Amino acid sequence: MSSGNTELGQTNGNRWKIAVLSGGDSDERSISLKSGQAVVAALSQRGHFVLPVDPAVVPLKGMDWNGFDVVFIALHGRFGEDGEVQSLLEESGIPYTGSNAEASRIAFDKRLAKAAFEKEGVPTPRWRELSGNETAEALTTHAGQIGWPLVIKPASQGSSLGVTIVQDRDQLYPAYCRARHYDSSILMEAAIIGSEWTVGLLDDEILPPICVQTDREFFDWTAKYEDDATRYLLDEPLSVSSRGKLEAACRQARRALGVSGLSRVDLMLDQQGDPHVLEINTVPGLTDHSLVPKAAGRLGMTLGELCEETIRRTLARRPRRPHLLRRTAFSVRPGV
Repeated sequence: MSSGNTELGQTNGNRWKIAVLSGGDSDERSISLKSGQAVVAALSQRGHFVLPVDPAVVPLKGMDWNGFDVVFIALHGRFGEDGEVQSLLEESGIPYTGSNAEASRIAFDKRLAKAAFEKEGVPTPRWRELSGNETAEALTTHAGQIGWPLVIKPASQGSSLGVTIVQDRDQLYPAYCRARHYDSSILMEAAIIGSEWTVGLLDDEILPPICVQTDREFFDWTAKYEDDATRYLLDEPLSVSSRGKLEAACRQARRALGVSGLSRVDLMLDQQGDPHVLEINTVPGLTDHSLVPKAAGRLGMTLGELCEETIRRTLARRPRRPHLLRRTAFSVRPGV
């Protein structure tokens, strides 16, 4: 895997000055801090000057970015994946990794993403949007239209927070209340029976697909970040037809939302081997439990090399705009 004439792992002698954004004040702060720490360590080992910046501690608005070549976004959740920090960085003129503000906003809001998938013909489970004040009777009516089993999830949340697989009517309202804790807009979605897959992408280049297996009901927060018994299968056999459909669906989903750079598509393969895209994560996790680094590792890429490749593509696609960079009285100290 390469970018232009630069082979993977080569920086042509460049040593970048990189600000790594992680932490923040979203519900995913703890995971974001771990992603940020992993990125800082990996890029530092590659010889770059790397500065961790936590927006919950250091306000980004008005920050002087002149000393940096690029900002690496490792912020999960709100103000990381929803387009807000991307808009701020765009206004500041500093290159940043990942998708632009509009694509980030759409991907983070599952209502907008699902609507875009349907418009562009991306295979995705049938769904409907719920408000924050649905009655138990109304939920039952909606469920009859979707069918059992089904999934209740917040419209704007990551890391499977607030997600419940609902098997029957008795579980429906409690699942709705749990999702409502995280967002006033809720999605009800058909549950696909089959195998769960996650696929990392660098733009349109597909990393090795991973089949996720857990003894829990589904790949929830605990299975993702705490359960060492969760299995990540990089050699799970797929027919030529199913693999082709899976890869095509991932690329189609990425293009439908305008996602760029490093991303991750989560999807199900049903019992016939057909894909159903669940969502796209525009700032995939980079912790020791995260799946994109595992997939890259199968290609022989270290986390540092993966981050470098992400930065190279960023700098080629999104150059600095010096006329927007501004100096302020704010200064950044290493270790912030």
